[in-house]
Amino acid sequence: MLTLPYRIGHGYDVHRLVEGRKLILGGVEVPYEKGLLGHSDADVLAHAVMDSMLGALSLGDIGCLFPDTDPKYAGADSMLLMKEVVERVKEMGYVVGNLDATILCQSPRLMGYLTKMQLNIAEVCGVRYFQVSVKATTEEKLGFTGDGSGIAVHCVCLLVRE
Repeated sequence: MLTLPYRIGHGYDVHRLVEGRKLILGGVEVPYEKGLLGHSDADVLAHAVMDSMLGALSLGDIGCLFPDTDPKYAGADSMLLMKEVVERVKEMGYVVGNLDATILCQSPRLMGYLTKMQLNIAEVCGVRYFQVSVKATTEEKLGFTGDGSGIAVHCVCLLVRE
């Protein structure tokens, strides 16, 4: 395998908002009348972060690693799954240089929760707080995220050779 000093990955995930579920983003429970639908805890932020790391190393995506057809992942804590992804990154000789994630969400407003999400992700990845960026933006009421049907996240990561 070609040894490269840096690897860049992009992750994207989306989940539908539904009643009767908790809203978990970056391991933080955000008070809201709806939550994200999914096989695991549906933490769309954690999923995009994991996909960015896996993509950087050409390891597929979280659906390959943690299939929604496997009952052992039903209701799984996505931050624990992220720990497994970070271990794979380390096994391949890389560490997280930085992560930059953007949450696309009309509501609820997330400003008061972003720092905790950032800290949670940094801790799981074994990096400093300033190596993780988590931002949120509305969609000006356009599309499925703008009309409140779901939440999407984009994440870009830089992995650095240890």
